[in-house]
Amino acid sequence: MAGKNYSEKFKEEVVKAVLDEQSTIRQAAKDFGVSRETVRNWVTKEKRRRSGNTKPARDAREREMERRIAELEQENTFLKKCAFFAREQ
Repeated sequence: MAGKNYSEKFKEEVVKAVLDEQSTIRQAAKDFGVSRETVRNWVTKEKRRRSGNTKPARDAREREMERRIAELEQENTFLKKCAFFAREQ
C-alpha cells in the first residue's frame, strides 16, 4: 500500500506546530488530518536533521574563532614589542 505524498511545505508546517510547542503530536495529527505515526516520523527526522547539521557547523566555527584569537594574540604581542623598541629610540 503506497502512502500519501505530502508537500514539503505542508510537512514543515506540521513539524513547526509540534516543535514550537503549539501542538502535541496527537493534536497536530488530528488538526492536519495525518496519522500520529507520520507526524512522529516527520518530527524525528527534522530533529535529527537539526542536530546533525548545527553541531558540526558550530564546532567548526568555534575552532575558527579559537584560531583567530590565537593569531590576534600573537599580533598583539608583536605590536607591544614594536612599541617598546620604538619608545627606546
